[in-house]
Amino acid sequence: MIDETRLLQTFLDLVQIDSPSGQEAAVAADLADRLRALDLDVSTDRAGNVLGRWEGSGAPLLLSAHMDTVAPGIGIRPIVEDGVIRSDGTTILGGDDKSGVAVILEALTVLHEQGRRSAVEVAFTVKEETGLIGAQAIDPGWLRAREALVLDSGGPLNAVVHGAPSSDRFAAVVHGRAAHAGSNPEDGINAILVAAQGIARMPLGRIDEETTSNIGLIQGGQAVNVVPDRVEMRGEARSHDIAKLDAQIATMRSAMEQAVAQHPGAQLELDIRRTYEGYRLAEDEPLIHRIARALEAMGESAPDLRLSGGGSDANIYNTRGITAVPISTGMQAVHTNQEWIALSSMVRCAELVIHVLRS
Repeated sequence: MIDETRLLQTFLDLVQIDSPSGQEAAVAADLADRLRALDLDVSTDRAGNVLGRWEGSGAPLLLSAHMDTVAPGIGIRPIVEDGVIRSDGTTILGGDDKSGVAVILEALTVLHEQGRRSAVEVAFTVKEETGLIGAQAIDPGWLRAREALVLDSGGPLNAVVHGAPSSDRFAAVVHGRAAHAGSNPEDGINAILVAAQGIARMPLGRIDEETTSNIGLIQGGQAVNVVPDRVEMRGEARSHDIAKLDAQIATMRSAMEQAVAQHPGAQLELDIRRTYEGYRLAEDEPLIHRIARALEAMGESAPDLRLSGGGSDANIYNTRGITAVPISTGMQAVHTNQEWIALSSMVRCAELVIHVLRS
């Protein structure tokens, strides 16, 4: 049923098309051609998302995966050994999420070859890694599906994500005052020092079982002999509990405000906004039952329902009233240069997608 050689080649072709977030045009053009070859009605929206539709009987099921990859993702050279695909170690592999894209293409190809036309919608999205931006830009009027499989998770095949956190962006700019670091440092206000004192006051990392926080980017200064007058920093907080998320962000805000207050003349700009809303699906959700029946038919274990620590396009779909469940393509060690995926995992994921579509 699944053509392993074809699936592998599709995946290898895709990961070798550079597509860092915001630069997905080349892979988008390739995927639009592939979908048209399968007789889907295809369009590319203003955001750059590739959208496709098969008309068919019954309510459509949305199949979704994102096209963009994280850094370092330029010039990926995949290596296949004993059924496992890795990069050469100088970049990520890009299985997040081109494994999802490849699996969707293979499942549709099999159904096309068999002449079976389930009602299907496809969304290959842009800029997922930078805040689910592509999914947010999809015209709600285009989407007819009320259920979706989001192929953007790792672990065993039966790992089914039924909940994900909300996330807030935390961006700050600290303004100090420049001065010569050797001649008159006392006339300056060191913006890096102010920022460091604020960060030191923040609880970061694993806050509790539902909440995490991170400061991931900081930049500023011009030279070692100049007291820096400006520093930018960006971070985030996530939680499955909105009250906890609000409390964490309030703590981070207070930490920066207190640090700035200790340095008269320093100023603070804050930009705090909700990146995406979380969701929690009930265990008796009909789509989860369909996945469970498909797994059973494949001889797999019952769904292992999990809560994710990160967001995906499923957050956007669920917020819009579309029941969206992330499923595993088998990707491992994502966002690292040690990322890998077994071909057998992608094969089984494609089989699962076909079973769910047929059900």
